[in-house]
Amino acid sequence: MTVKDISPGEHYRWGNGSDGWHLLRREDLSIIEERVPPGDREERHYHNRARQFFYILRGAAVIEINGKRNELRERQGIEVPPGVAHQFRNESDAEVVFLVVSAPMSHGDRVNV
Repeated sequence: MTVKDISPGEHYRWGNGSDGWHLLRREDLSIIEERVPPGDREERHYHNRARQFFYILRGAAVIEINGKRNELRERQGIEVPPGVAHQFRNESDAEVVFLVVSAPMSHGDRVNV
């Protein structure tokens, strides 16, 4: 067992300046910490197999799920079942930091809509 943090974690960039760090990357479970600057958003999409849980560590975000707007603040989270279209957005004027937990791993399972 190894203690994990973002410093040695596998890093990737997405959107217009957003960052992600893999804290745990296994076929059956993925945990990622992401940082999203003000105004950035991901493309609307769904996952065929992955069930996801988004948990806000710092800031505020909007997660649109099947057309419904869900506003999340620090220490709040929401589940997105497989096959359900969703989009993470930072509509605030401050960065948002959150965890996304996926089971099984969501990479390679994404369909943009």
